[in-house]
Amino acid sequence: MTHTGPANAEAYPSRPVTLVVPQAAGGTNDIVGRLVGQKLGEVLNASVVVDNRPGAGGNIGTQLVGKGPKDGYTLLMTISSSQAINPALYKNPGFDPVKDFRPVGLIGAVPNVLLVNPSFPAKDFNEFLKLARQKGANYQYASAGNGTLNHLLGEMLNSMAGISLQHVPYKGVAPALNDVLGGQLPIVFASLPSALSHIKAGKLRALAVSGDKRSPVLPDVPTIAEAVPGYNGTLWIGLFAPAGVPADVLATLQEATRKALAAKDLRDKLDQQGVEIAPQTSPDQFSKLLQDDLAKWARIVKASGAAVD
Repeated sequence: MTHTGPANAEAYPSRPVTLVVPQAAGGTNDIVGRLVGQKLGEVLNASVVVDNRPGAGGNIGTQLVGKGPKDGYTLLMTISSSQAINPALYKNPGFDPVKDFRPVGLIGAVPNVLLVNPSFPAKDFNEFLKLARQKGANYQYASAGNGTLNHLLGEMLNSMAGISLQHVPYKGVAPALNDVLGGQLPIVFASLPSALSHIKAGKLRALAVSGDKRSPVLPDVPTIAEAVPGYNGTLWIGLFAPAGVPADVLATLQEATRKALAAKDLRDKLDQQGVEIAPQTSPDQFSKLLQDDLAKWARIVKASGAAVD
């Protein structure tokens, strides 16, 4: 392809692409971001570098991309809790989840797991509910922070199951898991990829998953909805570019993401992490999913009274 005239622009991408992950290293989004970034780099024939920018529930990294350069070299790999829950939680999250971004591709969905320390008296979810419903029951659960999905999953369980678990926020899922592993707190909601190794090692007991169907990785663990009808809280992971990226660059990224997600080696790696790879989803379908989730979580946030300044 020959370029003529002064507009001798280099073909995209001609230098490394930065994938901003607005969560800490070791969490689900980081695990998925690194796997997808590597494959995306192969497809684009460019290096893709993951840049963790945690803080404020994901707002810091999200703002960085939204306000950053619109050239396709800075992308956002994010999770629905940051993109779809924060706008309802924070008076001013510092970004508009719809106007400031363009969907590149939906990667997949990740169930959260209700986990307890093995010393916890309940051996299954029904026993857990029975204990939590007892008069004077005052169980605490750890979360990755105020207003994070695992906080709101607990609030949603409280309101739908008629229980009153007490919320204890941490700065990230790793310290929350550590305190439940250590027995300082009995209960935590954590995404499947971040907790799977502990479940397999018998260091945490999985009582139920938050999605609308059982996870193929934990087929014996029931869904919360089996005991609490209508309960569903799944985290999706998606790739966004800032609004204003040139249309041809956006199209290149969308096509590269589609190809990356079709690769068997990437699918196998995501499968092993408990990520349910999204069926092929057009950018328009992804936009609609975001809009639906913004409305759903706004209702849940309002009902829970959760707010972060």
